[in-house]
Amino acid sequence: MRKTACLFLFSLLVATSAADAALLTFSSSLSGANESPANLSPATGSVLVSWDTDLNTMRIEASFSGLTGNTTNAHIHCCTTVPLTANVGVATTLPTFAGFPAGVTAGVFDATYDMTLASSYSATFVTASGGTTALAAARLLQGLKDGKAYFNIHTTTFPGGEIRGFPVPEPASALLLGAGLLGLVARRRRA
Repeated sequence: MRKTACLFLFSLLVATSAADAALLTFSSSLSGANESPANLSPATGSVLVSWDTDLNTMRIEASFSGLTGNTTNAHIHCCTTVPLTANVGVATTLPTFAGFPAGVTAGVFDATYDMTLASSYSATFVTASGGTTALAAARLLQGLKDGKAYFNIHTTTFPGGEIRGFPVPEPASALLLGAGLLGLVARRRRA
Protein backbone atom coordinates (compact mmCIF):
# COMPACT_ATOMS: atom_id res chain seq x y z
CA MET A 1 0.00 0.00 0.00
CA ARG A 2 2.77 2.43 0.96
CA LYS A 3 4.68 1.53 -2.21
CA THR A 4 1.57 2.23 -4.33
CA ALA A 5 1.05 5.61 -2.63
CA CYS A 6 4.69 6.57 -3.24
CA LEU A 7 4.42 5.54 -6.90
CA PHE A 8 1.22 7.55 -7.26
CA LEU A 9 2.82 10.67 -5.74
CA PHE A 10 5.93 10.27 -7.90
CA SER A 11 3.75 9.82 -11.03
CA LEU A 12 1.76 12.91 -10.10
CA LEU A 13 4.95 14.90 -9.63
CA VAL A 14 6.37 13.78 -12.96
CA ALA A 15 3.06 14.44 -14.76
CA THR A 16 2.82 17.91 -13.22
CA SER A 17 6.45 18.61 -14.04
CA ALA A 18 6.04 17.43 -17.63
CA ALA A 19 3.50 20.20 -18.23
CA ASP A 20 6.11 22.77 -17.21
CA ALA A 21 9.05 20.97 -18.81
CA ALA A 22 9.29 23.56 -21.58
CA LEU A 23 10.72 26.18 -19.20
CA LEU A 24 14.15 25.60 -17.67
CA THR A 25 15.51 28.21 -15.28
CA PHE A 26 19.07 28.86 -14.17
CA SER A 27 20.23 31.40 -11.58
CA SER A 28 23.39 32.81 -10.06
CA SER A 29 24.68 35.56 -7.87
CA LEU A 30 27.23 37.86 -9.50
CA SER A 31 30.47 38.95 -7.86
CA GLY A 32 34.08 39.83 -8.47
CA ALA A 33 35.09 36.71 -6.58
CA ASN A 34 33.48 34.68 -9.39
CA GLU A 35 35.76 36.27 -12.00
CA SER A 36 38.86 34.42 -13.23
CA PRO A 37 41.11 35.70 -11.86
CA ALA A 38 39.01 36.92 -8.95
CA ASN A 39 38.94 40.66 -8.25
CA LEU A 40 38.06 42.72 -5.17
CA SER A 41 35.09 44.55 -6.65
CA PRO A 42 32.44 45.28 -3.99
CA ALA A 43 29.72 44.99 -6.66
CA THR A 44 26.98 42.41 -6.39
CA GLY A 45 24.18 41.23 -8.58
CA SER A 46 22.03 38.35 -9.68
CA VAL A 47 20.91 36.78 -12.92
CA LEU A 48 18.03 34.51 -13.86
CA VAL A 49 18.15 32.78 -17.25
CA SER A 50 14.89 31.18 -18.40
CA TRP A 51 15.01 28.94 -21.48
CA ASP A 52 11.72 28.00 -23.13
CA THR A 53 12.37 24.87 -25.17
CA ASP A 54 8.97 25.09 -26.92
CA LEU A 55 9.34 28.70 -28.05
CA ASN A 56 13.14 28.54 -28.44
CA THR A 57 13.60 31.69 -26.40
CA MET A 58 16.01 32.70 -23.66
CA ARG A 59 15.04 35.37 -21.14
CA ILE A 60 17.72 37.18 -19.14
CA GLU A 61 16.74 39.00 -15.95
CA ALA A 62 19.65 40.68 -14.18
CA SER A 63 20.20 43.27 -11.48
CA PHE A 64 23.48 44.71 -10.25
CA SER A 65 24.85 47.48 -8.06
CA GLY A 66 28.09 48.85 -6.66
CA LEU A 67 30.21 48.52 -9.80
CA THR A 68 33.50 50.41 -9.55
CA GLY A 69 33.39 51.38 -13.22
CA ASN A 70 30.69 52.15 -15.74
CA THR A 71 29.20 49.22 -17.63
CA THR A 72 30.54 48.64 -21.11
CA ASN A 73 28.88 45.33 -22.03
CA ALA A 74 27.33 42.12 -20.79
CA HIS A 75 26.82 38.71 -22.34
CA ILE A 76 26.99 34.97 -21.73
CA HIS A 77 30.22 33.07 -22.30
CA CYS A 78 30.20 29.35 -23.08
CA CYS A 79 31.40 26.60 -22.79
CA THR A 80 34.21 26.10 -20.28
CA THR A 81 35.90 22.70 -20.10
CA VAL A 82 35.40 22.46 -16.34
CA PRO A 83 32.10 23.44 -14.67
CA LEU A 84 31.97 26.68 -12.66
CA THR A 85 35.50 27.79 -13.52
CA ALA A 86 37.82 29.27 -16.17
CA ASN A 87 37.34 31.71 -19.03
CA VAL A 88 35.97 31.10 -22.51
CA GLY A 89 34.69 33.08 -25.50
CA VAL A 90 31.38 34.88 -25.77
CA ALA A 91 28.41 32.78 -26.89
CA THR A 92 25.72 35.45 -27.16
CA THR A 93 25.43 38.59 -29.25
CA LEU A 94 28.40 40.98 -29.40
CA PRO A 95 29.44 43.40 -28.13
CA THR A 96 26.59 43.31 -25.60
CA PHE A 97 22.97 42.32 -25.08
CA ALA A 98 20.78 44.86 -26.87
CA GLY A 99 19.33 47.26 -24.32
CA PHE A 100 21.75 46.37 -21.54
CA PRO A 101 22.26 49.52 -19.40
CA ALA A 102 25.47 51.21 -20.56
CA GLY A 103 27.64 53.67 -18.64
CA VAL A 104 26.11 52.95 -15.22
CA THR A 105 27.25 51.41 -11.94
CA ALA A 106 23.87 49.91 -11.03
CA GLY A 107 20.85 48.77 -12.97
CA VAL A 108 18.36 46.15 -14.00
CA PHE A 109 17.93 44.28 -17.26
CA ASP A 110 15.14 42.11 -18.65
CA ALA A 111 15.09 40.91 -22.24
CA THR A 112 14.03 37.85 -24.20
CA TYR A 113 15.91 36.51 -27.22
CA ASP A 114 14.79 34.30 -30.08
CA MET A 115 17.42 31.56 -30.02
CA THR A 116 16.62 30.53 -33.60
CA LEU A 117 18.15 33.80 -34.87
CA ALA A 118 21.85 34.16 -35.68
CA SER A 119 21.73 37.63 -34.10
CA SER A 120 21.31 35.98 -30.67
CA TYR A 121 24.86 34.55 -30.85
CA SER A 122 28.39 35.59 -31.62
CA ALA A 123 29.39 34.38 -35.09
CA THR A 124 32.39 32.61 -33.58
CA PHE A 125 30.14 30.60 -31.25
CA VAL A 126 27.84 29.54 -34.10
CA THR A 127 30.84 28.40 -36.16
CA ALA A 128 32.40 26.54 -33.21
CA SER A 129 29.04 24.85 -32.54
CA GLY A 130 28.73 23.35 -36.01
CA GLY A 131 27.59 26.29 -38.09
CA THR A 132 23.84 26.46 -37.40
CA THR A 133 21.75 28.31 -34.84
CA ALA A 134 20.06 25.03 -33.89
CA LEU A 135 23.44 23.54 -32.95
CA ALA A 136 24.47 26.76 -31.19
CA ALA A 137 21.23 26.73 -29.17
CA ALA A 138 21.72 23.10 -28.18
CA ARG A 139 25.32 23.77 -27.15
CA LEU A 140 24.47 26.88 -25.10
CA LEU A 141 21.57 25.16 -23.35
CA GLN A 142 23.77 22.16 -22.55
CA GLY A 143 26.45 24.55 -21.27
CA LEU A 144 23.90 26.09 -18.89
CA LYS A 145 22.75 22.65 -17.73
CA ASP A 146 26.37 21.58 -17.13
CA GLY A 147 27.48 24.75 -15.30
CA LYS A 148 29.85 25.64 -18.17
CA ALA A 149 28.30 28.99 -19.13
CA TYR A 150 28.61 32.28 -17.27
CA PHE A 151 26.95 35.69 -17.35
CA ASN A 152 29.52 38.49 -17.25
CA ILE A 153 29.27 42.26 -16.77
CA HIS A 154 32.27 44.21 -18.07
CA THR A 155 33.13 47.75 -16.95
CA THR A 156 35.62 50.52 -17.59
CA THR A 157 37.50 49.50 -14.42
CA PHE A 158 37.49 45.79 -15.27
CA PRO A 159 37.35 45.43 -19.08
CA GLY A 160 37.76 41.66 -18.76
CA GLY A 161 34.74 41.48 -16.44
CA GLU A 162 33.91 43.05 -13.07
CA ILE A 163 31.26 40.60 -11.87
CA ARG A 164 30.04 37.27 -13.16
CA GLY A 165 28.22 34.14 -12.17
CA PHE A 166 27.62 30.63 -13.51
CA PRO A 167 23.83 30.18 -13.65
CA VAL A 168 22.89 26.73 -12.40
CA PRO A 169 19.54 24.95 -12.67
CA GLU A 170 16.89 26.23 -10.27
CA PRO A 171 15.46 23.49 -8.02
CA ALA A 172 12.39 22.96 -10.22
CA SER A 173 14.55 22.69 -13.35
CA ALA A 174 16.99 20.41 -11.57
CA LEU A 175 14.06 18.22 -10.53
CA LEU A 176 12.89 18.04 -14.14
CA LEU A 177 16.36 17.19 -15.38
CA GLY A 178 16.69 14.56 -12.66
CA ALA A 179 13.26 13.09 -13.44
CA GLY A 180 14.28 12.79 -17.07
CA LEU A 181 17.46 10.99 -16.09
CA LEU A 182 15.50 8.72 -13.76
CA GLY A 183 13.25 7.78 -16.68
CA LEU A 184 16.25 6.93 -18.84
CA VAL A 185 17.75 4.76 -16.10
CA ALA A 186 14.42 2.96 -15.60
CA ARG A 187 14.14 2.30 -19.35
CA ARG A 188 17.67 0.91 -19.52
CA ARG A 189 17.04 -1.43 -16.60
CA ARG A 190 13.93 -2.82 -18.31
CA ALA A 191 15.73 -3.39 -21.60
